[in-house]
Amino acid sequence: MIIGSAGDTGTNSRVDLYVGIIQELARKHNLPKFRVGSFYSEVSRDYLRAKIRAGDTIEGLEGRPALTEAELDATARVVGMAGVHPFMELLDRGADVIIGGRSSDSAIFAAAALHRGYDEGLSYYLGKVLECASFCAEPYGGKETVLGEIVDGGVHVTAMHPDQRCTVASVAGHAMYERSNPNYEFVAGGMLDMSRCHYEQLAEKTTRVTGPRFVPIGRVRVKLEGAAKVGERYIGMAAVRDPYTIANIDTVIGWARQQVRERFGETGYELHYTVYGRDGVMGPLEPVRTPAHELCIVVQGVAPTREMAEELCMTGTRQMFYARLPNVKGTAGSMAFVIDEVLPASPAYRWSVNHTVGVDDPMELFPTHMHDAGV
Repeated sequence: MIIGSAGDTGTNSRVDLYVGIIQELARKHNLPKFRVGSFYSEVSRDYLRAKIRAGDTIEGLEGRPALTEAELDATARVVGMAGVHPFMELLDRGADVIIGGRSSDSAIFAAAALHRGYDEGLSYYLGKVLECASFCAEPYGGKETVLGEIVDGGVHVTAMHPDQRCTVASVAGHAMYERSNPNYEFVAGGMLDMSRCHYEQLAEKTTRVTGPRFVPIGRVRVKLEGAAKVGERYIGMAAVRDPYTIANIDTVIGWARQQVRERFGETGYELHYTVYGRDGVMGPLEPVRTPAHELCIVVQGVAPTREMAEELCMTGTRQMFYARLPNVKGTAGSMAFVIDEVLPASPAYRWSVNHTVGVDDPMELFPTHMHDAGV
């Protein structure tokens, strides 16, 4: 059994937690002794700081500038995204179960195939198509089982649920999942090129894929992820159906913002308004400029303390009800609140580290460990 990105984030504490769960279950059920391998993915900020000071640029992704020490200082924790390397090392050491830190989804499956000596392109495609279970099958079924095999120079993908099938459309469509370019999957050590893939319906529930290629890179670069805490957060929700208020929703929000400024000043907090029914999902990229006949406004108040965040959010939400508009004579307002109060939410973080760092050894950031389990 191989698990990557333990606890979703893949932090060291989640790896330890999962190893402990495995050991506890093994004791509870008197399982025969077996070996559990694990690896960590957290990256020391001192390590990254030394890289920056040595002039080894930590390159930003998606147009971000190179990582600076100031941004690093603002980040509480950084994890590296492991490729196949720590999984393969632990398999070589005889691990029966592997619990991994933050990992590339495809590497979890690709490592098992590579360990058996299969072609890199086919192994990485196997990992890519299996990473979201039955998302590559139809009709949709949340996380049902699919079987992936490498057979005679191709990858066979079979839906195991009796009501699902892997078709050319469903398997090829999944290759486009979660990426801006459907042809490429980048991992530590190289890139999976799917531009020449050929899809064939082999049986009712099975599709065969041929043609994926793996393009290795010279120096391995590891993707880094980290978030910086912005503050505590509360959320408010309001709805409006009045056509005049909808037509002047930005004025309404502007009024509420002004009341917040008068109470809290200009800085030291964040206040966000998301208008669903107008551009709540796509923001300025929304091509449809005509609002719906009713809107939902989600307000987020972010501040250094929970008490300030609550009052900030309450003010920013309630003041929309009292907004003064030019053609409105009454004072009752035209907003409806989903609940009377505002809701406590998880702290607000910003995506502070989305970079890659070059390493001389692909295992440099991923220390491995072996543990006993069972009786």
